[in-house]
Amino acid sequence: MVRVVFMCGPAGSGKSTVARRMEADGFVRLSFDQEAWARGIRDMPLAEDVHREIAARLRSRLVGLVVEGRDVVLDFSFWSRAMRDEWRGVLQPFGVTPETIYLPTDRATCLERVAARGHAHGDDFALDATTAAAYIDHFEPPEPGEGPMTVVMG
Repeated sequence: MVRVVFMCGPAGSGKSTVARRMEADGFVRLSFDQEAWARGIRDMPLAEDVHREIAARLRSRLVGLVVEGRDVVLDFSFWSRAMRDEWRGVLQPFGVTPETIYLPTDRATCLERVAARGHAHGDDFALDATTAAAYIDHFEPPEPGEGPMTVVMG
């Protein structure tokens, strides 16, 4: 059975660190940040039209990988229930129930990690303090009724 994992947590929670470990174990990692970096984008947040374009590409890649029988980790924030539900809907026709790995990292740690980023690669996007705080403050933690979930301290 194909495994699809949603990495879930605010900016700076440690999602990419965990996702890269999964990638080393054979998962294909899909990431908005990596896709943006590959396109030469160096500033976040993404413009809405670019975000939609990248999301469409990642959805298409996800479907292709699931059809191929590949395990996938989605290294996104999955910051809202609506976003998580949307991506579950992409997987539903294939009979895949995604697992969520949630990293409930405290606000101060997240802000500290984001401030320390060096802007050196696609997992290292710098965010100004106001944007980083807004991402953290508007994050909607997953709930038990959303499906299989593992909590990992970031």
